[in-house]
Amino acid sequence: MSRPLAVELRDVRVAFGGQAALDGVTLDVPPGQRVALVGPSGAGKTTLLRLCTGGLTADAGTVRVLGTNLATASDREVQAVRRRIGSVHQQLDLVGPLRVVHNVNAGRLGQWRTCRALRSLVRPVEVGTARQALDRMGIAAKLLERTDRLSGGEQQRVALARVLVADPDLILADEPVSSLDPARADDVMDLLAGVAGAKTLVVSLHDFDLARRRCDRIVGLRDGRVVFDLDAGAATDDVRTSLYRIQTG
Repeated sequence: MSRPLAVELRDVRVAFGGQAALDGVTLDVPPGQRVALVGPSGAGKTTLLRLCTGGLTADAGTVRVLGTNLATASDREVQAVRRRIGSVHQQLDLVGPLRVVHNVNAGRLGQWRTCRALRSLVRPVEVGTARQALDRMGIAAKLLERTDRLSGGEQQRVALARVLVADPDLILADEPVSSLDPARADDVMDLLAGVAGAKTLVVSLHDFDLARRRCDRIVGLRDGRVVFDLDAGAATDDVRTSLYRIQTG
């Protein structure tokens, strides 16, 4: 029996204040694929990712994530889907005063009973798992340091280690490298691709070249619509120019 699509959108529409953020979007993402969402600011990339977490409800159309229709699923079913999703944000969502081990273990909170989660804030649990994840990120020595004392690049790696310990089926990353210089952005995307492994990755990026280097497929969005959906090798410079010419034309 074939595995369900990781993400399946059918004629999805989302509007804010009468303005369409997504307008008739249809998109399929099969398991194991790395998909980059590209396009100008306001194109609908963040809205699409929020739909996939169940943090936003479509005004029309169908949203299925990991085989579950989020509009008709029970709260328990939606929570079960969320436990199978790892998220990476530009803001990182780390708790600065906590030690690194606690921020990494936050990736496991959805899988632990409440008593275990609370106990872990006093005395870290599964320290070995956290250390292994940090070792893959090259910062195992930072395990017990306060997170806010790390450099920006090290904090990026902590956020990725948090996703790694969660072992999700689907990773959603919203502009994870937009505040980084090109060399660091490429390094972080390399690490993110490594964390994803054979999992599914959907990432929004401003850097078209980075998307082509690190992803299998490029989906261009403009004004809430999909304007192209191509294999990375077919996303030429002319395609990029056309996407952003629409923005100014």
